[in-house]
Amino acid sequence: MEALRIVFMGTPDFAVGILDKLVKNEYNIVGVITAPDRPAGRGRKLNQSAVKKYAVENNLKVLQPTNLKDEDFLNTLKSLNANLQIVVAFRMLPKVVWSMPEYGTFNLHASLLPQYRGAAPINWAIINGETKTGVTTFFIDEKIDTGEIIMQDEAVIEETDNAEDLHDRLMHLGANTVLKTVEQIESGNFTTHAQPNLPSLKDAHKIHRETCEVNWNNSAVAIYNFIRGLSPYPAAWTTLTNGDQNIITKIYKVETENETHDLAVGTLVSNKKEIKVAVKEGYINLLEIQLQGKKRMQVKDLLNGLNLEENAKMG
Repeated sequence: MEALRIVFMGTPDFAVGILDKLVKNEYNIVGVITAPDRPAGRGRKLNQSAVKKYAVENNLKVLQPTNLKDEDFLNTLKSLNANLQIVVAFRMLPKVVWSMPEYGTFNLHASLLPQYRGAAPINWAIINGETKTGVTTFFIDEKIDTGEIIMQDEAVIEETDNAEDLHDRLMHLGANTVLKTVEQIESGNFTTHAQPNLPSLKDAHKIHRETCEVNWNNSAVAIYNFIRGLSPYPAAWTTLTNGDQNIITKIYKVETENETHDLAVGTLVSNKKEIKVAVKEGYINLLEIQLQGKKRMQVKDLLNGLNLEENAKMG
């Protein structure tokens, strides 16, 4: 078998951990494909992807196509003479790209496929209250996240994990899984299997701002899972009604309290140390929030300068 010549495709921080693992294990990365630089912030300064920053720092060749079917890009990609492509948190590839290398193109997905196909598997696993997830490597085919499975590794989801905690754990697990997958492909001694046809599949569709609003009528457990599944990004949000003010409020960390009460859902109960939101089975104790126009703060610190009216509520 020929020595591996790898093209790596990815964009966010999650992909950096996997690329770094390959580089530190001295695999020949002949090219890195990532998203184009995009304007960001008030100054609209061009912002490089996390993968590009890493690739530049490590003197790796970078390609940033806007169109993956562009002839110039395809010719440049062919000229790299890669025999394996690895995709981590990138975009859907046309067949002309994923079918190009001799040993195929495989993807790392942050779930135990076929469950949680889609763009946001980490968030949805927590939102849905799962206690187990994992990572999967699979060969890309014409559909999204449906190809033949090469390897899977499991991970526990702790009751207190938020999306960032699980992201970091799966990044490290995924780096090891990708490394083992590459070693198997390199040896020529590996098998794949089709994804099982399960009667019920859970989706991991992309998360949008409008779907991040907290529904205080849900159960305390569902609200708790929803908030931690979106923390710290993109963050669950709600509207704080305080007198004649309606303040958009992001919520990063909460606890649940089981306690009988006769308050309306959304009613705020506060003292000098805490703010609690009344829900059906008790309260959601707010620990870390961000009021519109303010910085993210611990609630106990926020209360030093926040005066809540008697009829203040959430939602």
